[in-house]
Amino acid sequence: MDDLVKYRLESAAEKLKSAKILLDNGQYKDSIGRSYYALFTAVRAVLALENVDYAKHAGVISHFQREYIKTGRFETKYSRYLQRAFQIRNSCDYDDFYLISKQDAEEQFEHAQEMVSVIRSFIEKKDDI
Repeated sequence: MDDLVKYRLESAAEKLKSAKILLDNGQYKDSIGRSYYALFTAVRAVLALENVDYAKHAGVISHFQREYIKTGRFETKYSRYLQRAFQIRNSCDYDDFYLISKQDAEEQFEHAQEMVSVIRSFIEKKDDI
């Protein structure tokens, strides 16, 4: 496995741990941010397989959707997970008085955990080829 891919997967796992700690301590907005960045970093690990990266989040998300969701390499639900996580993280970070429930934060964490796991498996299978 390429060093950059490995680094990004490890970074995604670390962000998931942080999201869980924040979730368990009632810091729901910050937990959502860490869950999003876990997803985003894992997606960037996939893009690193192609030596592709973008300066903006929208570029990374768009490439992933075009090259990995629309081609069927990943289920379409992961497109929804990523889009929703991006939107809710932006709202948490930039919208005044934006309220987040424990349930919202738990859902985002669970989605991130699932998607990071699926991405890790995808990358490990590529390594076996």
